[in-house]
Amino acid sequence: MRYLPDKFTLMLVSTVLLASVMPIHGWPASYFSVATKLAIAALFFLHGARLSRHVVVAGFLHWRLHIVILMITFIIFPVLGLIVVHLLKGMIPATLAIGILYICVLPSTVQSSIAFTSVAHGNVPAAICSASASNILGMIVTPLLCGLILTSSGHGGISAKAILDIFVQLLLPFIVGQLMEPWIGDWVRRRKSLLTPIDRGSILMVVYGAFSEAMMEGIWRQYSLGDILIVIAVNAFLLMVILSFTMFGSRMIGFRREDEVAITFCGSKKSLASGVPMASAIFAGQSIGAIVMPLMLFHQMQLMACAMIAQHYVRKAPAPSELAVASAERSV
Repeated sequence: MRYLPDKFTLMLVSTVLLASVMPIHGWPASYFSVATKLAIAALFFLHGARLSRHVVVAGFLHWRLHIVILMITFIIFPVLGLIVVHLLKGMIPATLAIGILYICVLPSTVQSSIAFTSVAHGNVPAAICSASASNILGMIVTPLLCGLILTSSGHGGISAKAILDIFVQLLLPFIVGQLMEPWIGDWVRRRKSLLTPIDRGSILMVVYGAFSEAMMEGIWRQYSLGDILIVIAVNAFLLMVILSFTMFGSRMIGFRREDEVAITFCGSKKSLASGVPMASAIFAGQSIGAIVMPLMLFHQMQLMACAMIAQHYVRKAPAPSELAVASAERSV
């Protein structure tokens, strides 16, 4: 059952189907757009309020691991995406190609990266720090990379208005939340289960609005089943290459097993929670539904792949006695 789509993926699919049957348009769509922007601002405010200052400070202590993860996320992944999209030029519609490139410049996930690292008995504190740092930097680096990578690949660029929208909708609420963390951080963290609907609800609102607009433009008439299969194949290739690179590369350069696990899960994953809201600002006026479609497919594929890898790490985990010996040797 762990390899089947998770509940949130099923909710995403249901939202797309709802938008296909009952798309919102006209004046209700305008009010819905305002409500969506407010929900996104609330989401990033809560991200800022949740992030403990201790996590930020601790992140600097294992700088070598964090640099590796950030290089994979924001350098190696985008370069690989550029190469793949260039090789597929003419074989895939431009909007879907933009969606694939967009996956490559996104930050890492937070919750699932930490969860898989924990399951695989990896370095959880390092995963928390790296995933959090990736998301913070992503609010600045992702739009800049979008402009650079889309221009270099011949798919346009990013406007100054889009960058301003990202600052107002995402970065500014996050900064306010982080400034208020000393007073409300504990309260927010204790009520994680109550605040989860804001996380997921804001993403579903963006997806519903984006696919409603795409339906009015005839999205399902623009792309064939073959186009979707190519996107799935490209996603699978990107995921396979990056997972292999993170697993074996971190091992080759001398990281411990616990750090290897953190690098594997933090370096290979891309954030749907950050990606969908940012897409609404970066690609305003474009076919956002088609652009985020590759990301939604990648989301489920990375969860399935990482579930299998986490179980592999569990099976290969050293016995407690072996861990004690290794720890003693490192202390000497």
